[in-house]
Amino acid sequence: MSSSAQIGVTGLAVMGRNLARNFARNGYSVALHNRTAAKTRALVEEFGSEGDFVPTETAAEFVAALERPRRLVIMVKAGDPTDAVIREFAPLLEPGDMIIDGGNAHFADTRRRERELREQGIHFVGTGISGGEEGALHGPSIMPGGSPESYESLGPMLEKIAAKASDGAPCVTHIGPDGAGHFVKMVHNGIEYADMQLIGEAYQLLREVAGYSPARIAEIFRTWNEGRLDSYLIEITAEVLSHVDAATGRPFVDVVLDQAEQKGTGRWTVQIALDLGVPVSGIAEAVFARSLSGHSALREASGELAGPGAAPLGEEEAAAFADQVEQALYASKIVSYTQGFHEIAAGMDEYGWPVDQGAVASIWRGGCIIRAAFLDRIRAAYDARPDLPSLLADKGFADEIGAAQDDWRAVLVAAVRQGVPTPGFSAALAYYDALRARRLPAALTQGQRDYFGAHTYRRVDREGTFHTLWGGDKSEVEA
Repeated sequence: MSSSAQIGVTGLAVMGRNLARNFARNGYSVALHNRTAAKTRALVEEFGSEGDFVPTETAAEFVAALERPRRLVIMVKAGDPTDAVIREFAPLLEPGDMIIDGGNAHFADTRRRERELREQGIHFVGTGISGGEEGALHGPSIMPGGSPESYESLGPMLEKIAAKASDGAPCVTHIGPDGAGHFVKMVHNGIEYADMQLIGEAYQLLREVAGYSPARIAEIFRTWNEGRLDSYLIEITAEVLSHVDAATGRPFVDVVLDQAEQKGTGRWTVQIALDLGVPVSGIAEAVFARSLSGHSALREASGELAGPGAAPLGEEEAAAFADQVEQALYASKIVSYTQGFHEIAAGMDEYGWPVDQGAVASIWRGGCIIRAAFLDRIRAAYDARPDLPSLLADKGFADEIGAAQDDWRAVLVAAVRQGVPTPGFSAALAYYDALRARRLPAALTQGQRDYFGAHTYRRVDREGTFHTLWGGDKSEVEA
């Protein structure tokens, strides 16, 4: 077999198959491999006319079909299956070749794999890919990590198959070394969790407080999508809410079991944020909300708990309330992105990654699930000030969230009055208020810690670390 394929894809489930087709549609010769050869044959039979595919059946044939330096894309389940594929192919590769992991791997695993393969002279490129199966086929947002040398070889190909933003820029950039690409993809998914939770809360408020039907709420979301909330998730929310179930004639959203599942990346985002000491309360509440939704026995046992008996709003009040919900949703979204970018910055500091946060915002403008119009403004904020400590330190965003706060608070008052759970909106406002507070109760917390555990404290009026002798005369000593 001649070494003619410019790139190879192993793992031909939906994502892998569509990514292979994307490469072929863009003029690349693509070697194909799957654990079961039937999937390889099926892809060629159905889509062979789309480009130059080189089907193979064994690992040796697959590697032999690739030109040097070999570019081998793994599209298999994260965890042990990925390690198994690496163990199968790495001995067949040569120094300078590269393995590209396009799955949702944990960035710590990516760091380990990159280190181990680097010792063999093989480039390991942990690559976040967002956009689902349609994005994989038509153009995803791509977040590759790995060495600069690997990006020199692989980057032009990724730039060609990636989504293009409104200004024509490809939605891909070299994120940074080892696990940086998968880390940024993890945070992307965490923001996605928060965004979806906030949209869900907005829907429930419009339904239970304003009294609107799903079809009417779909119209409201379509209107919002024409303004500053313009985004993929707002767009598809309108589609879901307007859909009518063919079997029952009821709104589709009413026949779907209200238990949201998760695959783990949102949970990782929160776990790593805890390790880094970064407050991502909005993302955490979104993860917990999905978890709570799945505890059916707990919810059933609590179904008779008392709640308020407030009635839905009148027509004029409902319209005004919908405008307030738009303000609350927009402000809360800003907070979610603020928390996500803070976690990326903390990861940069912890692992020594030179991540360009403006570039990250730029490649999220197309292809990915959280693509949104206001990412242009986030990119501009970081381009203007690369050391921006928080999106809320940007005057434009600070002014907008300040203008929204009264309506934001009013929405939460209405939610509490009518017993509608809004953990995302509430956590976002609490974060905003905590940041702007001149004093936090942490001073009391630290005093308590010193009392029961002699954990010491610092003072506002002089340098040093101190401890109060609580069991004695309460005198203060320098620790």
